[in-house]
Amino acid sequence: MTGTDASYDVIIAGGGFAGMALGTALVKFMPTGFHVAIVDNMDPGQLSSATSDGRASALSAASRHLLETLDVWPLVQDEAQPINDIDITDSNLKAAVRPTILHYDNTLGDDGLPASWMVENFRLRQAMLDTAASHDALEFIAPESVTGMNGDDHGVTARLASGEELRGRLLIAADGRRSRLREQAGIKTVGWSYPQIGIVTTVAHEKPHNAAAIQHFLPSGPFAILPLKGNRASLVWTEDEKTGRAIMDLEDDAFLRELELRFGRRLGALELAGPRMAYPMEMHLARSYIANRLALIGDAAHGVHPIAGQGLNLALRDVAALTEVIIDTARLGLDIGAGEPLERYERWRRFDSTVSTLVFDGFNRLFSNDSMALRSLRDLGLGIVDRSPYLKRLFVKEASGLSGDVPRLLRGEAF
Repeated sequence: MTGTDASYDVIIAGGGFAGMALGTALVKFMPTGFHVAIVDNMDPGQLSSATSDGRASALSAASRHLLETLDVWPLVQDEAQPINDIDITDSNLKAAVRPTILHYDNTLGDDGLPASWMVENFRLRQAMLDTAASHDALEFIAPESVTGMNGDDHGVTARLASGEELRGRLLIAADGRRSRLREQAGIKTVGWSYPQIGIVTTVAHEKPHNAAAIQHFLPSGPFAILPLKGNRASLVWTEDEKTGRAIMDLEDDAFLRELELRFGRRLGALELAGPRMAYPMEMHLARSYIANRLALIGDAAHGVHPIAGQGLNLALRDVAALTEVIIDTARLGLDIGAGEPLERYERWRRFDSTVSTLVFDGFNRLFSNDSMALRSLRDLGLGIVDRSPYLKRLFVKEASGLSGDVPRLLRGEAF
C-alpha cells in the first residue's frame, strides 16, 4: 500500500475487466514516468483463483483486437472458443420441434475469421491480472476502495476507505452498476428493472456443438447456448422472476430437468459442469459519462440486458476510446483531466452506448412474450433477414464491433 498523498497520473476505482484493461493500456503506451493506480476491494490474490464461477463472456472481434494489442489474448487463445455459426429459434416451451428461423455464418470477410469468441471469465481475469502485473508503472492498491473525491483545477484527490488519499490528474469510475463515485458526482441514471432473472451455468453435452451458438426465444425470455472448449456450453437463461427463483431453489436433478426442457435434445444428454448463479435483470444509462476530473466506464456508465451478450464488449469500447483520448491529449502536452478531452470521450461513447442499450431492451421486450401476433411479426422479420445475405453481413459486422468510428485499439493498432 502506497502512503498518504501518493501521486499518480490516473487513478482507477475498480479492478474488474474494464479497469484492468484501461490501466494496462495506459501504462503500455504512455511514456516512462506515467503511473496508474487501480484501487479494488479484492486483493489480486483472491481475484486470481483458478476456480470457475460458471460465467463466460462473448468477446467481439474488436475486443479480441484490443486484447491482442495489450498482450492478453495470447494467454487465453488456447481456451477461447470461436463462434462460427448462430442459429435462432422462436417457440413456446412445450414445442416438440424448434425450427431454426434464422441462421447465419458468424465470420468476417473472405478470411473467415470469427466475429466472436467465448472465453470463461476466470481464464480472462487471470490473463488480465498476469499482464497487468508485468507493468511496473501499474500499481494495485487492494483490498481497498475509493469512497470519495475532490477535483480542482490542478488534479483530483481520491479518498480511500482506510482514510488515506491519492492524488492524480484524472479519476476513473470503473466501480460497477452501483457506482459510488457516479452518485457522489451527482450524475443521475435512467433505467429500470425487468421482471426477470438471469440464470448462468455451464453444462457438458453428449454431441459436439460444432462452434455454433443457439439462441432460443422462449416466452419468458431468451435462452442462449454458447459454445465452450470441449463438449461444453455456457448458458445464459432468462426466466420470469418467480419461476426463476423457484428453479434456482431446486436440487440438481430437478434443476437439470428444467434445464433440459429448455435446452432440447439437439446436443444429446446433458450434465451440469459448473455452479449455477442468478442475477437480477436491469438496464441503466448514466445521464453523463463525465464530471470534474472524473470519467465513467463500463457498468458505471451503462448496464444492458444480456440478450446479445454485449456488456463486456461495450465496456471495452469505453476503454479503447478513453485510452485514445488520454494518449492524444498527453502527446499534445495538455491536461488529461481537463474538460475538453473528457467531453470528447463522452461524445465518442454516449451515442453508441445509448443506441445499443435501447436496442437490447427492445429486443428483450419483443421476444419475451407469447403473443401470437408479435411472434408472427418477429418471425416474419427474422425470415426476411435469413433470406438476405447483405443483412446478415451487416448484422455480423455490427456485432463484431468493427463498424462506425472505431478506436485504434479495437482495430488492433498500437500507439
